[in-house]
Amino acid sequence: MDHPVPLSHFGLRFAVPQRPHAMEQWAEVRPLADGRDLLAEIHPDGTSSCSSRHLLGPVGGWPFAALDEPRRVELSNNDCVTSCCGGIFVTIRRQGDRVLWTSWENTEDNRDPLPADLHFDAAQYDAELARAGSDVSWEGPVDTAARLLAQELADHTGPEAGDHAVLSITPERTDPPRVTVRMRRRDAPRTPGEDLVHELLLTDREPVQELVQRLVLRITAHDRGDPSGPR
Repeated sequence: MDHPVPLSHFGLRFAVPQRPHAMEQWAEVRPLADGRDLLAEIHPDGTSSCSSRHLLGPVGGWPFAALDEPRRVELSNNDCVTSCCGGIFVTIRRQGDRVLWTSWENTEDNRDPLPADLHFDAAQYDAELARAGSDVSWEGPVDTAARLLAQELADHTGPEAGDHAVLSITPERTDPPRVTVRMRRRDAPRTPGEDLVHELLLTDREPVQELVQRLVLRITAHDRGDPSGPR
């Protein structure tokens, strides 16, 4: 008789990138099982493929969302696309009152051992996702600015939002820190150098929220073709 897989406690923690030229500058979101950092055990030199920017939309679209339909989820990479340099994958699905992590894959080196199946209590799993989605206690000013800009400009990623679409919002951990917003005309070809770039430089003299609102007003005014918008 098969014995049921014991339940593990699911957790998420945020890790701010320490390398200024890493491919992803949003904070890593790292999965924990019973307090253990899974990626530190399986892929110690890798980077989590889930970042804080992935937790800004509806929960159903988050990498760690547990749905009835099984999903193959990329957990980590080598600061490169996994199709090039490999990474760690797992299949996540909801089954009754459990969330199952199964079918682990290491596409970089199959000699490395992979974890056994993990089962989590679905209610505790969902509660942890909700907690992480509302947790901003770890943020520095550049993280807060990037998050607020992404939330304020979310409508500018849709097909009817205006003349320009947001391509990317990137926190840059420079001195002083800044956030770069890259946009492109919806009818423009993908030509290098044609993107519209806005930069938000953070200072100690003004609150982050005020700086963000000023840039959002400038961007939306430009998108309406108003050259007299706020500067």
